[in-house]
Amino acid sequence: MIDKAEARLKRMSMRSWRRGTKEMDLILGPWSDVHLAGLDAARLETYEALLAENDQDLMAWILGQATSPKALTDLLAEIAAYARARLAPKA
Repeated sequence: MIDKAEARLKRMSMRSWRRGTKEMDLILGPWSDVHLAGLDAARLETYEALLAENDQDLMAWILGQATSPKALTDLLAEIAAYARARLAPKA
């Protein structure tokens, strides 16, 4: 039987990959695959709050087109940096 913590991580992973817009799937999905299991309780709470936001707001915050809520700023910056590095053309 899956314990509560494992079930929560699986649910969050699924929500990261099945956002509603492909762009956010491709940003949050890979980041969650790499980082989700290593987050402490506080960061998990923050990421769960981030997942509750709509895709249009998330995209604007990640692209720097709008100011994100203070509680999400650091995590969004980390996710954006990961996406840029992952999607950057290889030299």
